[in-house]
Amino acid sequence: MLDTVPPETRLRARAHHCARWAGLAAGVVVASQLATVGQDLGVGILYAIPAFGLCAVGGVLLGDALTPRPKEAVRTAGLAPRRIPDHLPPRMARLLLGQAALLVVLLTAAAAVASPDDLGRAGRSLSVACQGRTEAASPWPGLYYGLPVLLSLVLGSAACGWALRRIAHRPGEEQQRRDRALAITAAWGLLVAVPLAGTAVTAAGSLSKLTCDGLPGTAGQWLLYPVGLVALVTAMWCLCTVAAPRATRR
Repeated sequence: MLDTVPPETRLRARAHHCARWAGLAAGVVVASQLATVGQDLGVGILYAIPAFGLCAVGGVLLGDALTPRPKEAVRTAGLAPRRIPDHLPPRMARLLLGQAALLVVLLTAAAAVASPDDLGRAGRSLSVACQGRTEAASPWPGLYYGLPVLLSLVLGSAACGWALRRIAHRPGEEQQRRDRALAITAAWGLLVAVPLAGTAVTAAGSLSKLTCDGLPGTAGQWLLYPVGLVALVTAMWCLCTVAAPRATRR
């Protein structure tokens, strides 16, 4: 069979693929450096996760920038305006929006019941009193951990929203825009799913250390562990999608 793909097109596709993997590699390096900050309290992980996601977004944008604008003398385009939702993968977008809302709810609820730890750090422990005694368990995803997560989610959402807007309005093939919007959505999904998995598992682990929480604590564990598992599977799916969106789209 004859190869009908022009060499220039093949070269552009390879450059875009390399740029995307370069973003992932840079994310691994930056995240590994940030993860060592405050290692005893796990604070560095909170900064490593959004750093990795933003580097992944940067790789997709770099690949998009390496693709030149069409050079045809006459170009045609539809009259309907290009909207960001038209290029988003609907099922993935709904799943990630639901998980983002659940993450905000969990962090808000955890902050409302959190207590200072034994060193007085606010929002890092959960204390429960019963039968004249008080039990405490940490780490707990109160404001000590929740505030950096929410801040990174806001900043990451703004960066991904800007990237989606740029891709939606950039000249080029429709399928290219959809592939890149899929990769950006998956990168944002890493900023959602990984913190959600960590929040759910951390909260469930702290609840398992307590005996005073009774039925609410047991019910909370049964709810939180499945949430963490689903979020972890989502995070792996998002990582594979960033690396090879066409493969996950098939």
